Amino acid sequence: MPRALPPSAWAFPSPRDAEPEGPVALGGDLEPSTLVAAYSRGLFPMPLRSGALAWFSPDPRAVLEPSDMHVSRTLARSRSRMEVTVDACFTEVMRACADPSRPHGWIDEDFITAYTNLHELGWAHSIEAWSDGELAGGLYGIAIGSLFAGESMFHHRTDGSKVALVGLCELLGDVREVLLDVQWITPHLESLGVIEIPRDEYLDRLDRAVQSPGPAWQAGTSRG
Repeated sequence: MPRALPPSAWAFPSPRDAEPEGPVALGGDLEPSTLVAAYSRGLFPMPLRSGALAWFSPDPRAVLEPSDMHVSRTLARSRSRMEVTVDACFTEVMRACADPSRPHGWIDEDFITAYTNLHELGWAHSIEAWSDGELAGGLYGIAIGSLFAGESMFHHRTDGSKVALVGLCELLGDVREVLLDVQWITPHLESLGVIEIPRDEYLDRLDRAVQSPGPAWQAGTSRG
């Protein structure tokens, strides 16, 4: 169970009437209570080029229904050959996602510290895929009730990130009111079954998800 947090020092506006692509709010901080409050309202943080902290809630919103993930024959073979774990090396996964050689990278030390703190408090989790004892890929995100807000994913070996996503879908598959948020759609994510829904629909589902029980997050548990 995640640890209880004090109220956030910040009051976030409703994103329902915000611009589809622009930030809903600017400023604030990356304290655990701030992050959990923001995700609970449908917002997530990213820095602007100026360095200012911005909070986004895009319209439409990209989500993946766990039962609808497209698992090709090739991906199924990769899944059968890799071990999937939960919370085995959260910070290592974040650092791989933050690799400065990746295009459009924005995850800096402040974000790594903030989300590692959330992980230690039970609010952030990682899914890892392993091949021959080495980290092949992974992803991380925020879990609030039956919401999993995916933040980033990476791979060191072919299909490593996809296998981690399959493992996450397996973990979430039986959760009622599950909401697997991936923020913005890309051609790669669309090929895996990600769809877009209107922001109002997302926020309605979010209200139910954060009040519903999520899966049992058991660190280091093998899922394959």
